[in-house]
Amino acid sequence: MPSMSIPTQHLLLGGALAAASLALGYQLGARSQTPAPPAPPATLEPDAKAVEVQEAEEEGSDEDDDDDEDLADGNLAEIKPGFMEPCKMVLIVRTDLKMTQGKISAQCGHATLACYKALMKTNPKLVQHWERTGQAKIALKAKSEDELLELEAIAKSLNLCARSIQDAGHTQVAAGSRTVLGIGPAPVALINQVTGHLRLL
Repeated sequence: MPSMSIPTQHLLLGGALAAASLALGYQLGARSQTPAPPAPPATLEPDAKAVEVQEAEEEGSDEDDDDDEDLADGNLAEIKPGFMEPCKMVLIVRTDLKMTQGKISAQCGHATLACYKALMKTNPKLVQHWERTGQAKIALKAKSEDELLELEAIAKSLNLCARSIQDAGHTQVAAGSRTVLGIGPAPVALINQVTGHLRLL
């Protein structure tokens, strides 16, 4: 049997090691792609906060989101903030209704979206400016529906976007109750003319 030179033996040994490494890598890769078995369903009882959040989600489409409401607005396109002028949106929440945190969050979400949709139709540059400067949103307190209506009228007289949310009454408050008033977004100084006296929620 002819004897092999040492370099030839090294080549054969290296080739065998490479083939073994490839085979092992393939097997490990195939195993890692096998999906893990699904986790068993949770059987825990929901806590109070989970129930509250679920209630808030269930009422998601209950609110009156009437697109014709923007007919009562002033000239929303008139507001043109200066370059990098701070803008904000305020969400004024009625405290006399004693809404839970989940309910308040849902109602504020409805008011934010209503204002956003109205201004995207009439003054998209203002919305883009607000988005670029941080999308500030401030939650404030109001004591009654009459106070909300008064603030809404003042805001609209200044050509601000103002949207009040009326609840459908499926969960915590009576049907037709105005829960939250959204104003803006608009320059901070202009909104403060309407809401500067209100306290933070």
